[in-house]
This record gives sequence, C-alpha cells and structure tokens, in this order.
Amino acid sequence: MSSETSGRVVVTGATGNVGTSLVGLLAEDDRVGSVRGLARRIPDWSPAGTEWSAVDLGVEETDLVEEFEGADAVVHLAWAFQPTHDPAVTWRTNVLGSIRVFEAVAAAKVPTLVHASSVGAYSPGPKDRSVDESWPTHGWPDAAYCREKAYLERALDSFEHQHPSIRVVRMRPAFLFKQESASEQRRIFGGRLLPGPLVRPDLLPVLPDVPGLRVQALHTDDAAEAYRLALHGDVRGAFNLAAEPPVDAAVLGEMLGARPVRMPRVAARSALAAAWGLHLVPASPHLFDAVLRLPLMDCTRARDELGWHPRHTAVEVVKEFLEGMRHGEGVETEPMRGRKVG
Repeated sequence: MSSETSGRVVVTGATGNVGTSLVGLLAEDDRVGSVRGLARRIPDWSPAGTEWSAVDLGVEETDLVEEFEGADAVVHLAWAFQPTHDPAVTWRTNVLGSIRVFEAVAAAKVPTLVHASSVGAYSPGPKDRSVDESWPTHGWPDAAYCREKAYLERALDSFEHQHPSIRVVRMRPAFLFKQESASEQRRIFGGRLLPGPLVRPDLLPVLPDVPGLRVQALHTDDAAEAYRLALHGDVRGAFNLAAEPPVDAAVLGEMLGARPVRMPRVAARSALAAAWGLHLVPASPHLFDAVLRLPLMDCTRARDELGWHPRHTAVEVVKEFLEGMRHGEGVETEPMRGRKVG
C-alpha cells in the first residue's frame, strides 16, 4: 500500500490486544478500502467497513490463500500464549501457523506483509543503554514465547530471500498494555483467579525489587499507529517500538507509593516456579528468566522513518492498565472479554 492508494487489509488475530486497536484505527482511515479480520471466533464487535472470517491457524486445513486473495497487505498478529505447560500446542499455532501465513501471502501475491515480532525475539542485552534493530534475535531459548518469536525471525529471513518483491515489515514492540486489555492479560499471566480489585496502591506498602527487572512498556494504541504508518509507507525491515521511561521498581514504587525492597532473583524465581508447577499461575519461570535479560530498545528508526511518536508515556500506560485490571475492563471479543474477579 502506498500513501496515494486505498487498499484491502487482512488482519490475523484481529480480536486480540493489538488487533482490536489496529482494526479500529484502520476502520477510520480513509486510505483503507476494507478490513478483513481473521479470528478463531467471530466477535459481536464490528467497526464500519470490517468483515470477519473464522480462522484457526492451528488447523492445517485452513485455506489462507482464499482469505488473502485480493489483499494489498496482510498484518499478522495472531498468537497463542497458552498453554504454557504444553509448548507443542503453542508451537503448532504460533510457528507452524505463522509459516502457513507467510506461504499464503506469497501464494496469493500479497505485496505487503507486516509481522508482529517482539522485544522477546532479542538475545539477552543491556539494561543501562538501548540497542537498535541490529541486535541479535536469538531469543532466550528456555522460554517458549521467545523461542517461537526468534524462530520466526529466521523464517522471515528465508522468506524475504525467496520473495524479494514482497515488502516485509517486522514490528518489535515492548510489553503492550491498554485499559481494555486488562482482563485478558490478567488471565494470560496472572490466572483467572487473580482478584483484579486487589491491585491497589494502598494494598502494596512494599514492592519487590528484583535485579534485572527493568523493562519497557507501550500503549497498544500507539503500537497500532505504528502498524498503520508502516502500511502506508514504503519501509522494510524491523522497527523497535517502546515508550519512555523504562519501568523498574523505582518507577513503580513512585507511581504506587510503595517502597522497593530488594529481592534476590533466586527467591523470586523459586516462588514463581512453585506457583507455576502447581498450575496456580500460567506465567512460567522461563519467561521470567527471559524478561530479566531483555535489552532496552532504541526506537530512533521508527521515529525517523515512520514519523511515529508514542502519545502515552510508559507510566501512563501502566496506570491505565492497573485501573483496567481493578475494574475488569475488556472489549466484546472472546479473547478480550472483561471480567472482574474477587
């Protein structure tokens, strides 16, 4: 797609965290002719100019070529975070399903593919300075999420070599939050029984300060805007996406009025490993290990080549997300449905 032409955009994973923000943006964009959203379950929510198809990327028989024919661009967002105890299941959807998406893009002769990679694709890196898109993307091998994101980076390297005429863009966002994603992300990482109303500053007098726990965050709507800009530009390659400042115990402590208390990595990991082993929380200790090693990202390329600037600071993002968690916020799609527990 160029800035002068309208087009048909297909979005996989269109009912999830990024999908709902992007579909909403594209529905308001007069340079986009139509949007087809692909999801396992067709939602009640449907912005103007949007049509839906029920598609499960974990099923090999799905005819993606038919879904992509006539499209000017495919934005691939679909991703399964669970079950964390059975990585073969997530591999089938995330890796094999994504490869089928790439192959169908080529077969349907779609000129543009925008793929949702992640900061999780990066190899361990520094926490005291930021790295650009040339940092190695070998992930953290013990964490399924990082392993799968890194594998798809290699798959796209091969895809670009085989199909040089297709414009491929890889988005590598930081952790993405918005108020409406709170219920979904609580279920994914904290479990269905975590009481959202307990996430209140007055109930957190101290905050664990784990060495290495310094990460970046971004509002999902700001990430969606970067995807939209990439559709209309003539850019290729990878783009880091994150807001300032990096979030650590000091930032969270000031925001929540809580006192950071140093906690050894081993103690924090052992507690999480025990809870995960007992199926009390879905977030695995392997992902915790990866988070402690993720580099901070430099987003200069997105600013210079996309003209992208996040509208929300990382502190505003976290505050909005916690507010959404307390109130059980959501969207009328199956993955994002709101639910207040406790």
